[in-house]
Amino acid sequence: MTSESASRSHEAQGGGPASADQQPDWPDPVRLREVTDRLAQAAPLVFTAECDALRSRLAAVAKGEALLLQGGDCAETFAGATEESVDGKLRTLLQMAVVLTHGASMPVVKVGRMAGQFAKPRSQPFERRGDTTLPVYRGDAVNGPAFTLRERTPDPDRLLHMYETSATTLNLVRALTAGGFADLARVHEWNRAFVAASPGGRRYERLADEIERALAFLRACGGRAGGLTTAEFFVSHEGLLLDYERALTRTDPATGRTYATSGHLLWIGERTRRPDGPHVEYFSGISNPIAIKLGPGATADTVLRYVDLLDPDREPGRLTFVVRMGAERVRDLLPLLVEKVASEEAPVCWVSDPMHGNTFVTESGHKTRHFDAVADELRGFVEVHRALGTHPGGVHLELTGDDVTECLGGSSAVARETLPQRYTTACDPRLNHSQALDLAFLLAEWYRNR
Repeated sequence: MTSESASRSHEAQGGGPASADQQPDWPDPVRLREVTDRLAQAAPLVFTAECDALRSRLAAVAKGEALLLQGGDCAETFAGATEESVDGKLRTLLQMAVVLTHGASMPVVKVGRMAGQFAKPRSQPFERRGDTTLPVYRGDAVNGPAFTLRERTPDPDRLLHMYETSATTLNLVRALTAGGFADLARVHEWNRAFVAASPGGRRYERLADEIERALAFLRACGGRAGGLTTAEFFVSHEGLLLDYERALTRTDPATGRTYATSGHLLWIGERTRRPDGPHVEYFSGISNPIAIKLGPGATADTVLRYVDLLDPDREPGRLTFVVRMGAERVRDLLPLLVEKVASEEAPVCWVSDPMHGNTFVTESGHKTRHFDAVADELRGFVEVHRALGTHPGGVHLELTGDDVTECLGGSSAVARETLPQRYTTACDPRLNHSQALDLAFLLAEWYRNR
């Protein structure tokens, strides 16, 4: 379903406040108002200076001087926001970043899909099982996954729970990235262990050896500066629930600029990106760096309209386009969009989401993606930009640090019959730790061969 047809379908079903797509049908508007009033008085989750810092880093991506690495859960859950889970995702992203930094010879901007990714758009508003029809599960921010009326009824108090859980996650991230967890030598040792244990590790030994020699050189030169022991890390989520986002919007008294303080970077999804819709309108008024997902139905005219609506001043780092077209279509559909934007001299970041366009359902009923298709779309994305002389700015992935069996293939060789063994995602399938590192080493090779 295209974003336009999804929008029309939702509107026909009485789609939520201000005709916004994919909003819950909250049964108690009085309680919703009480909750949003409390959130409006709550402390910001992120600070405006942090958002400005990310915007500056993304400006380097737009100029071809850096890469964006963005990843995390498809949908976070309250129960899953544990120290172990945050540790695993952060560890995976740090390991990937080291590999990409060396392979591409440029800085990597690290952004997690975490501390706010608790809501998901859905294809249908209801789910039917037998003779029972209930609201679809829209993520822990809205309702629960159990197929009962109580669980599936949207509950505004979950917005408060999302805020509190996001704050806890952010505290963990800040403590870990500043407390030695991100030490470069330590992260490299993790990668060394992966290469040694991976069935495909020999392919990556050369790159790992080069990183080892680079670290040895730094140590010989006395390179133990703080930049080697800490990491700059940002958080992001889809800005889907407008009641929540509006309640956490703040104005910086020093500059008069307005920010969404729920996360450093927010994006608009494929199902809510109507140029005349409330999501685009809200995003046009905040000063955070922002992104839009572009599926195969995106046209060049629409993409240029996004530039005019969301980045009228053509500021590098303001706007990112995240491409999710599928391995079989990216090489055919992407060039026209990139050419049109380049002809307007719009300084956007181009990033690949190679996950969503390659999803299918197995005979067992499990949604999955094959690692080879994910890698092929990412490689096609890089090839298109190389052919056009533009910058393939990075990658946006659904991943976890856990040893799950949700996506097929990779050096961990997840097979169809093993999918049910550790299939724990709350929504879409994620790359496991090994598959994510496989992809990082491949991408590093492609950037190196530019």
